[in-house]
Amino acid sequence: MRMPCINLLALPCAGASAIMYLRWRNLLPEWIRVVPVELPGRGVRMDEPFAENFEHLVAQICEEQAALMRGPYALFGHSMGALLAYGIAQRQRASGRPLPSSLFVSACAAPSRRDPERFAGHDDETRLIADLRKHGGTPEDVFGSAELLQLALETLAADYRVCDSFRYIAQPLLPVPLHVLAGRGDDLTTGCIGAWRQETGGAFSLDWFDGGHFFIRPCERGVLAVIVRELVYRFPGARHAASCVA
Repeated sequence: MRMPCINLLALPCAGASAIMYLRWRNLLPEWIRVVPVELPGRGVRMDEPFAENFEHLVAQICEEQAALMRGPYALFGHSMGALLAYGIAQRQRASGRPLPSSLFVSACAAPSRRDPERFAGHDDETRLIADLRKHGGTPEDVFGSAELLQLALETLAADYRVCDSFRYIAQPLLPVPLHVLAGRGDDLTTGCIGAWRQETGGAFSLDWFDGGHFFIRPCERGVLAVIVRELVYRFPGARHAASCVA
């Protein structure tokens, strides 16, 4: 029996590119088509100017990925990517376009509980470097290369401006299943994480993992297992594939 296919649009965290999700193509079942979303200013889009406004970036992603969001699809985002995924889902709802089968948000405070000061220092290189080191998601080689470090800082600063431009406005509940993933060692409070429940009128789940902000790396298989676990319920014919994570 041929498995149903769903596009999993994966949005990167601040300072990162689509490459952070490339491994998933070989680790998830074939019926989940991983689509790492590349944002302007990095990777294959290096020559494009960075986006610096949340609403503009969400609108751009919705237009660029419109074809893939006409059929079955899900959204996954880590940190800033989670906020973008939420924004995309809300924009799709407001415009009457197809909604995701599931929304996965990782390492991100609920939109209503975001710290307004968290991204205010986007022009302070010392603070940006401290953030890179604190979260532990940057290879040490980057800190040893002035060129690589400058590129990383420019990307992170632009993404922080995107996050800083976000303004929470209470909207109708998303009529889609919402699944939250969080690290026990992250500095996000339980309340900030749990408040995601208030954004959905559908199913809700919260999975905790050992590790800090970038728990999705050491806990990669567990994260992918959650994605498969939830998506098989949207596609009954694929239930037996839940054990197929490599």
